[in-house]
Amino acid sequence: MLGKTVASPLLRFDPTVCFNSYPAHISVNVNLPIYIPRYNLRGNGIANHPTRDWELHSTAQIHDPILSNEDNKKWESCKQALSTYGFANDEQEKILGKAFGRIHSPYWGEERKVEVPKFEIVSEILSYLKDLGLTDDDIGKFLKKFPEVLGCSLENEVKANVGILEKEWGIKGKTLRSLLIRNPKVLGYNIDCKGDCMAQCTRCWVRF
Repeated sequence: MLGKTVASPLLRFDPTVCFNSYPAHISVNVNLPIYIPRYNLRGNGIANHPTRDWELHSTAQIHDPILSNEDNKKWESCKQALSTYGFANDEQEKILGKAFGRIHSPYWGEERKVEVPKFEIVSEILSYLKDLGLTDDDIGKFLKKFPEVLGCSLENEVKANVGILEKEWGIKGKTLRSLLIRNPKVLGYNIDCKGDCMAQCTRCWVRF
């Protein structure tokens, strides 16, 4: 046996109707403006409207220690080494910051301590990249994608990885140059979990 029909929960609402549960001499205005916050659509997600502030303030965590005069001179000399590749002052700061711990980088995780770079070390790495066949323009693109290379060990990581690429995959010469432009982070891989994740994926050969 069918029960009584239940009224549909989808009721029609007429905004012109005034509720009269109040005394007759009180007028209730239900035609109030409704504020709807503006949103920007990004892909399949929704981002709150002030996206500009998000871009400016959430890109990286910055550590800005007070440097001595001597350390400041070292920092400025390394910036000068980067100016050869057409980087503006703020770009030089960002590259060195990510390489030496002043700006947080996912590549280092939480272990990178703030370090003052040495001109000789930075110059050696830049010189070695040229020896691999990269032009000044190539190196500029390389550093934009992987500035952390300047903070890597030249012997134990950068040169060692070039050796692995040649020995294991036969990658060298022009093929190596093309690879480094496309995926410069390969010179920073220093872990091979072999499928048994060590939670350091940004530096693992499994990404290659």
